[in-house]
Amino acid sequence: NQCLLTMTPPPQVPQFKSPFGRPWMAQTGAASAAGGGNKGLKGIIAGGITGGIEICITFPTEYVKTQLQLDDKNVKKYNGIVDCVKKTVKASGIRGLYRGLTVLVYGSIPKSGVRFGAFEELKKRNMDSKGNLSAGQRLLCGLGAGVSEAILVVTPMETVKVKFINDQRTANPRYKGFSHGVSCILKEQGFRGVYQGVTATIIKQGSNQAIRFYVMETMKDWYRGGDPNQKVPKLVVGLFGGLAGAASVYGNTPVDVVKTRMQGLEASKYKNTLDCAMKIWKHEGPRAFYKGTVPRLSRVCLDVAITFMIYDSFMELFTKVWK
Repeated sequence: NQCLLTMTPPPQVPQFKSPFGRPWMAQTGAASAAGGGNKGLKGIIAGGITGGIEICITFPTEYVKTQLQLDDKNVKKYNGIVDCVKKTVKASGIRGLYRGLTVLVYGSIPKSGVRFGAFEELKKRNMDSKGNLSAGQRLLCGLGAGVSEAILVVTPMETVKVKFINDQRTANPRYKGFSHGVSCILKEQGFRGVYQGVTATIIKQGSNQAIRFYVMETMKDWYRGGDPNQKVPKLVVGLFGGLAGAASVYGNTPVDVVKTRMQGLEASKYKNTLDCAMKIWKHEGPRAFYKGTVPRLSRVCLDVAITFMIYDSFMELFTKVWK
């Protein structure tokens, strides 16, 4: 007789359900890319490193741009880019062109980190199942990135930078260094002293990044033919970045001029951002809103090209080593 052995089925183990849901998987029917949940953090770190490298390369053009924008029609100190460079080098040497660099280095790392981190997070939340954004979504993600960096980093950083450069224009500069300058500003003007021009800065940075990310993402999408996994060569990324930078310069230089005036040492003569714009228009004419365009154009095109090339390189590296 054969013995019939009956196999008792093993007890059912309840399937583990992660408490950390991924709603985009249910919405799009696709799993996020490897490491997709870390995109925002990767963007912050890659953006921070990128910002520190970029500002050290391009700062002299930022210095010249700010000096020309601070020139009042009635008290004109420089007759153009070359004159500004010559007078600065003659008075302070080559190091004079790097006045205020420390402020921007301290600020550029978190600024770039917040910008790219915010964009990556917003992009992750809005892209479709293929990883693409619509034209409107590109614009809004860039706008969100710009507003985030304006409030959290750019306004205090830019205010201190402009005050430092403006201080050097005086007969007897007061600020002896970063710590001394910031302490003087806070002591004399309080917290508000480092948040002057916040409205203009939000408008400037918001429109800046909206234009740049829109142009950049649109051109990269065009190059890749709609396939987000297709790699774009670094030189092509640099070219697209330069074009995106140029578009942002012509789009918002008037706001940048108003912002610079609102953050200067003579900002008290303006009631608010609108009053500043009206007085510039009334006393200096519409051309005053495009002061410093050429040095800003050269800086921004180089800046954005370098930034996107370096940033893309770090993000590719992180994708390989950080899963």
